[in-house]
Amino acid sequence: MKAKLGLENGAVFEGECFGASGEVGGEVVFNTSMSGYQEIYTDPSYRGQIVTLTYPLIGNYGINPEDMESGRPQVAGVIVREYMPMPSNFRSTMELGEWLKSHGVMAITGIDTRMLTRMIRTQGAMRGVLSTVDLDTASLVRKAGMVPSMNGLDLATKVTCEKPYSWSETDRTEFALTTGGGEGRERRFRTVAYDFGIKQNILRRLVMYGCDVTVVPAQFPAADVLAMAPDGVFLSNGPGDPAPVRVAIENIKALLGKVPIFGICLGHQLLALALGGTTYKLKFGHRGGNHPVKNLLTGKIEITSQNHGFAVDPDSLDKDQVEITHLNLYDGTNEGIRHRRIPAFSVQYHPEASPGPHDSDYLFREFISLMEARAASRIAVPAQR
Repeated sequence: MKAKLGLENGAVFEGECFGASGEVGGEVVFNTSMSGYQEIYTDPSYRGQIVTLTYPLIGNYGINPEDMESGRPQVAGVIVREYMPMPSNFRSTMELGEWLKSHGVMAITGIDTRMLTRMIRTQGAMRGVLSTVDLDTASLVRKAGMVPSMNGLDLATKVTCEKPYSWSETDRTEFALTTGGGEGRERRFRTVAYDFGIKQNILRRLVMYGCDVTVVPAQFPAADVLAMAPDGVFLSNGPGDPAPVRVAIENIKALLGKVPIFGICLGHQLLALALGGTTYKLKFGHRGGNHPVKNLLTGKIEITSQNHGFAVDPDSLDKDQVEITHLNLYDGTNEGIRHRRIPAFSVQYHPEASPGPHDSDYLFREFISLMEARAASRIAVPAQR
């Protein structure tokens, strides 16, 4: 079936549909990862986005139920150069196109993704419409201009869970990353994870490092979190603009200094906003599995997995209160912060990977160390006679 992609800048690409038919709008972005399309498509941080994969051959290893980052595809649409409908992989249980179609997700193949990616890099991420029902060029371009802008859009509250739940699952496959050492630990840590669009591998890594995790909705009150007497609070990744997520920002403010806090991606941006900083939209964002980040505390370089369209302005933070810890070596944008006096830190990238390298997995261990230090400080010291 013929399909077309229309962009707000007037460009139109023609290809073939291999997912669901119909019409969908969203922000058109690109990801440079060479594998991991299933994890990308199920990452809630991609809600509202039509994702272009720069790697040209997609679908060759199919789909399996073990590599999901949420319960279903989260992307608004899929763009690939060449779709492979006959997967060759002993773990595959379904073809990619069949899986997308079963969840009502549109997908287009046969377009020049190199040209599209260069256009986005030059002009920035832009709104687009993917359609099999309206193939009129002028109509598609007009509709693309009517798609809501990502600026000012609160999507975290759209993808969050409805009520709290416990998570105890670790990575179930024989291909899992080595454990975090939580199995032999005498004391496990009660951790509350705010779900702004949380990836399941984050939860798996927390459990592997010795956490008993309770996941709560994005708007869950800070007072109710503290009533659960957690050892630490985790702030998850998620989609959209962080600035409109005001309830979460106020809750984080109420938690600062009362419990150790660790944030990833959107959680990093929300922590920065709670500390008085500001955020801004990047031209085309960072999405891929090969982004070099410098750890300013150690001088080491980490190759990281990234997915974000907004960034923290480091100049907006009070340097007497907040220390810049990580820097993106592609464009110098902020990739990490920590508070100088209270146990709170965050990074813009994804240490849990899925997909991507595991250079930054140590950050989960640092979160554990903060909770261990807090537990040690609360042990009563016998009075001197």
